[in-house]
Amino acid sequence: MKDFIIPGDRDMGTPARDGAPVVLTIDGFEVTVPEGMSVMRAAAEAGLDIPKLCASDNLEAFGSCRLCVVEIEGRRGTPASCTTPVAAGMVVRTQSPKVQKIRRGVMELYISDHPLDCLTCAANGDCELQDMAGAVGLRDVRYAPGDNHFETRAEAGGEANPLYVPKDDSNPYFTYDPAKCIVCSRCVRACEEVQGTFALTIQGRGFDSRVSAGTPADDFLTSDCVSCGACVQACPTATLQEKSVIELGTPTRSVVTTCAYCGVGCSFKAELNGDQVVRMTPYKHGKANRGHSCVKGRFAYGYASHKDRILNPMIRDKITDPWREVSWDEALGFAASRLRGLQETYGQRSIGVITSSRCTNEETFLVQKLARAVFGNNNTDTCARVCHSPTGYGLGQTFGTSAGTQDFDSVEHTDVVIVIGANPTDGHPVFASRLKKRLRAGAKLIVIDPRRIDLVRSAHVEAAHHLPLRPGTNVAVVTALAHVIVTEGLMDEAYIRERCDWDEFQDYAAFVSDPRHAPEATEMLTGVPAEELRAAARLFATGGNGAIYYGLGVTEHSQGSTTVMSIANLAMLTGNVGRKGVGVNPLRGQNNVQGSCDMGSFPHELPGYRHVKGAEVRDVFRQAWGVEIDPEPGLRINNMLDAAVDGTFKGLYCQGEDILQSDPDTKHVAAGLAAMECVIVHDLFLNETANYAHVFLPGSTFLEKDGTFTNAERRINRVRRVMAPRNGFADWEVTQHLANAMGAGWTYTHPAQIMAEIAATTPSFAGVSYELLEEKGSVQWPCNAANPEGTPLMHVDGFVRGKGRFIVTEYVATDEKTGPRFPLLLTTGRILSQYNVGAQTRRTGNTVWHAEDLLEIHPHDAENRGIGDGDWVRLASRSGETTLRATVTDRVSPGVVYTTFHHPETQANVITTDYSDWATNCPEYKVTAVQVAPSNGPSDWQENYSQMADRARRILPAAE
Repeated sequence: MKDFIIPGDRDMGTPARDGAPVVLTIDGFEVTVPEGMSVMRAAAEAGLDIPKLCASDNLEAFGSCRLCVVEIEGRRGTPASCTTPVAAGMVVRTQSPKVQKIRRGVMELYISDHPLDCLTCAANGDCELQDMAGAVGLRDVRYAPGDNHFETRAEAGGEANPLYVPKDDSNPYFTYDPAKCIVCSRCVRACEEVQGTFALTIQGRGFDSRVSAGTPADDFLTSDCVSCGACVQACPTATLQEKSVIELGTPTRSVVTTCAYCGVGCSFKAELNGDQVVRMTPYKHGKANRGHSCVKGRFAYGYASHKDRILNPMIRDKITDPWREVSWDEALGFAASRLRGLQETYGQRSIGVITSSRCTNEETFLVQKLARAVFGNNNTDTCARVCHSPTGYGLGQTFGTSAGTQDFDSVEHTDVVIVIGANPTDGHPVFASRLKKRLRAGAKLIVIDPRRIDLVRSAHVEAAHHLPLRPGTNVAVVTALAHVIVTEGLMDEAYIRERCDWDEFQDYAAFVSDPRHAPEATEMLTGVPAEELRAAARLFATGGNGAIYYGLGVTEHSQGSTTVMSIANLAMLTGNVGRKGVGVNPLRGQNNVQGSCDMGSFPHELPGYRHVKGAEVRDVFRQAWGVEIDPEPGLRINNMLDAAVDGTFKGLYCQGEDILQSDPDTKHVAAGLAAMECVIVHDLFLNETANYAHVFLPGSTFLEKDGTFTNAERRINRVRRVMAPRNGFADWEVTQHLANAMGAGWTYTHPAQIMAEIAATTPSFAGVSYELLEEKGSVQWPCNAANPEGTPLMHVDGFVRGKGRFIVTEYVATDEKTGPRFPLLLTTGRILSQYNVGAQTRRTGNTVWHAEDLLEIHPHDAENRGIGDGDWVRLASRSGETTLRATVTDRVSPGVVYTTFHHPETQANVITTDYSDWATNCPEYKVTAVQVAPSNGPSDWQENYSQMADRARRILPAAE
């Protein structure tokens, strides 16, 4: 496998432009560039670098540093090249004696108020001020020492220096040193233009100007800063500097890889000294993130070297025994012997596998192959089904394929956006930044959510409409939107006649036109004001390009599949599928939710979403694998647990998934795991599921493996090995070793060979290879003979299934009901700084922002119960109870409470029920009837669980 060659990473100074070609002359060279491009970028395109400090190609030109001045024939003065657009016939000189003199003079002014501690500065060798001083030929500073911003009291001879501002070390990941600030405003502009948070400003005027994070009483930790790192990356000096660089030194090499957090799939340069990661820098050529990042991807990688990581295999006979470290051979032999013994005793279908959306495509492919080709059954499931299986079912039924329709770039062309059941600023922050940028440019936003998420109203962004529906009424709200559009004649009839099944539309139109679906009729049910809903429907139908983005607040319901189909109906109804700026876009929660679905991790589907009952599909894999494929669908996770309690399911291989913390009805999960005779956990840490395990196989992080992730836009991105696996093996190798211990005879030597097998057996991946990914950077499936370079937009000329299918979406209330004992509705979600069950982020500095799960409760409900902000409360449902602290807020409506599930101390899923989606069994996490009451602290159950977990994690000391 050839090495990936990083494309030109040079900063071109200003953004690229599209336009008619313009010919000009720069330093004697004839240059042809698009109209509207800056002189600075035109010079850079020709290989001629103009010195700069305030300019960067991910920010609009600012023109403040005056270092980039040039001479232009026929024009007076020396204009800044960053703010001067090219013109036909323009003649530019970038290195005349006049501009060289001006630049040296400007640089002298900068250096006169800058500490010259270059040899000991953390940015030494990575400082643009240092580079530009050399570029302009500065060799001497004529100004005598005087007032400056960097002399401390001691340096000033014991006198207080009123200009000196101390360093701000409050943020866990970077420092702010005002003494080194040159007030170029790049950090401020990055916070505004790239991130969209507007947390930073320039405070003061003239010599007193300095960057400020909020009010004078704020620091970087207490301000609105979200620690995305855009300001740090933009800073040309050591003013804003990663603490890791200060500690470990300037990195000397880099490897491009893909973030292992959310489904945005950001590309990063892992920058290292030797095999030690110094920093993660967002990769400017990454097509999902375009050089941006969030606090998790940018900074929260320290879990890879955390002391809690388990690096040696461990076994034990009973879950009450302490763990015993053993060799890989002994652990794998122990696991294989137990699994085969269980099959001999209880039957071929008595064991199964669970894989994770945090693992690569290649790893999840091998895990489902382990079940089908080695175990001989279809007992394979994944957390992707537990969160987004309704997406696969709903979009498959309506459009003919189980994935989103667009790429993330598409948001730049949208006019009206519906965000339903998603919180992008917390769950998908890099996409949220792009969305906010589009909203600031004039696009309109409709938020459908029980909670007032940040997009409803925050700095410089406000939704045109917020529909605060009652949890569980998604179908009723979306159908009411369709009712308005159909009854007021706002649908795109030409599109429907051309692209969709007209007869099915007639049936659907008759259904939604029924007065019982009118906003006025559903207002009491949904809690959404009728007039507000009507106005939102009219805006979406008439506002131009309309795009719908949704998340787990849509899918994790008993009617999750119905809601996805109703969303698809709404998009087809308004003609919003098949071009830029529109579409139905699921925001996948974890990094490889899409990929683990694609790879056949469901018990009823082989890779490529093909049912196991299809003889021709089974024959493809029979020929590839040399074994017969069981035509009977296997068990889902909840069915495995039910069967375990019943005594018929006895063994589980669980790779990268913590079902005890993440799956609903924690007590039932615990009972199922406890009833099994062999639970194999393959993970980084002794997680909650490992409390019930008999074998622990240490896993590897994304930094230690090769492979691919598939993000929410179907983009297949390379994951590249940055360092050797600390446990000895990448995860795909561990699975292969287990399979071979059971007699499989697999011989893969690199994940590229696994991808070749995926391509040979899966039509949508037929054209995918590591060679293509190295050449293109990434591709979006389907990638095959018809689409050799991938498919950014789906359903352009027609739907995959032929005609788009309108489906009647009848609202059926969940069986989970409120009542006198449990009058409130609990819904759950995520927060920016933490990720899923927190196994990774809780072992990083991110805990400074979210050290515990909190229960959001409306002031009215809190007052009725005598609950104050920060009080301990008992949260109880029909399934169980837990305790946590309350935060009183009007972000939730009266009657609704909200919490996250990132911390095992809370065990929020002890509250959730076992109700699930009618079509896919996806759990109904988002609607649980609860009661909240004051408490004195952790419940008896929590304390007992904590003691049990401590006992379950005992490890015998290694033999001398």
